[in-house]
Amino acid sequence: MPKAQVTFEDIGVTVTVPAGTRLIEVSEKIGAGLTYGCREGECGTCMMKIVSGAEHLAQPSVLEDKVLKENYAGVKNRLACQAQVIGGHVVVRPG
Repeated sequence: MPKAQVTFEDIGVTVTVPAGTRLIEVSEKIGAGLTYGCREGECGTCMMKIVSGAEHLAQPSVLEDKVLKENYAGVKNRLACQAQVIGGHVVVRPG
């Protein structure tokens, strides 16, 4: 199974995860303390900034895109409960 690396810049932790893992799952695994609400992509609470490696994330779903626009998110923001790492190395930090 393909692997990917995720770095949480704010706490300086890098982990290797299976491709297809959602950022929120990685956060919970390492105890990064990411704030979240619904886990369904509807509330926008788990918004993160993608510092680098955005090309290694799956494209936003229609729902995620809608919530990001409703929250006036920047182009480097994604919802941790929706964003899936598909390979490579992604560096993130809270929202």
